[in-house]
Amino acid sequence: MIRKLRIKFIALSMAALFVLLAIILTSMNVINYRTVVAEADTTLLLLAKNGGVFPDFDGSKKNDLPRDMSPETPYETRYFFVLLDGNGNVIQANTSRIKSIDTKQAIEYATQVLSDGKQDGFIDDYRYVTYAEENRIRITFLNCEQKLKFFYSFLMTSLWIALTGYLLFFAVVVFFSKKIMRPVAESYEKQKQFITDAGHEIKTPLTIIKADTDVLEMDFGENEWLSDIRKQTVRLTSLTNDLVYLSRMEEAGDSMAMIEFPFSDVVGEAAASFQALAQTQGKEFQCDIQPMLSLNGNEKAIQQLVGILLDNALKYSPKNGMVSLKVWKQNRAVYLSVLNTTESPVQKDKLDLLFERFYRTDTSRNSQTGGYGIGLSVAKAIVSAHSGRIQATTTEDGMSLRMTVCFSA
Repeated sequence: MIRKLRIKFIALSMAALFVLLAIILTSMNVINYRTVVAEADTTLLLLAKNGGVFPDFDGSKKNDLPRDMSPETPYETRYFFVLLDGNGNVIQANTSRIKSIDTKQAIEYATQVLSDGKQDGFIDDYRYVTYAEENRIRITFLNCEQKLKFFYSFLMTSLWIALTGYLLFFAVVVFFSKKIMRPVAESYEKQKQFITDAGHEIKTPLTIIKADTDVLEMDFGENEWLSDIRKQTVRLTSLTNDLVYLSRMEEAGDSMAMIEFPFSDVVGEAAASFQALAQTQGKEFQCDIQPMLSLNGNEKAIQQLVGILLDNALKYSPKNGMVSLKVWKQNRAVYLSVLNTTESPVQKDKLDLLFERFYRTDTSRNSQTGGYGIGLSVAKAIVSAHSGRIQATTTEDGMSLRMTVCFSA
């Protein structure tokens, strides 16, 4: 359990860091990209409004420059434009301010822009803007190669830095998670030891109480009070045994002895003892077990698992209800399913809580059946020790409960 808790801690820490880094990197690079586009669009709009050339800004008109535009921009900018009439025919293609594009290429770019039907965008490393002038269309292209290279360089650098930091953080979390989990592990071990020790200590007085009850019954005969003492002693003994068994299962973990055994036969034998009990309670008991299935596991633990699931199903099924057990193999997995009808609808949002210790859906009902809400916790511990999965499901109307266990064959 501590190992799983440590893995969850590491996974949650790394997931939180991943989300944080993703948000930061995305924000930084989106802002960077939008800055490149905004600067290019500002220059293109100025060119488009001025007939495809920069205004002649002298020193006295320096303040007339667009915001954040340097006086050197007209001399550093590489661009070209294509002027077309209303029918899309080329009137002029000016490539005098760029060396890498000739007239033919400029016309091809303009034709592609017209076919795309967009007002602005990118073609290769060129940002373009379409501007209407009376009955003519001016498409101005700006060379953004250097700014795009800087953007991609910044993007890759930030990704590499983030990845390096992520891996370093992972190493730090793995290293310190042992120290962080140590108090929890110590507390958990003390808790398990206390349950085990207390369970053994409680067994002795319970045995004495039961023996004294038998003696009193021989002296005074059967009566309501002695019967109640015996009943509560049996319940407390059962609870103590379950707690000790659960603690042992969690302590055993991977050290539990596992051998291959006939799974179908073991389940069938465990289910047979509940046939008569179901009949006396007036409940229908169906059993469908695929023969000749084997499983690598602990036979006694599997018997305990089947007993818990069937006992739980019989306890919480109504009079004239139905209990069904099914075992089958699908692909490389062996499945065990126990279904029972219910008196009241099962709350779907509470299904996962059924495996929590001492959780009970109906306190009054459990006081009648003798349940403490520990049985399914033991079942989950057995399944986990076999590296399996257990899941509780219900129908749309919630009038049935199905426990499905999956083991890797």
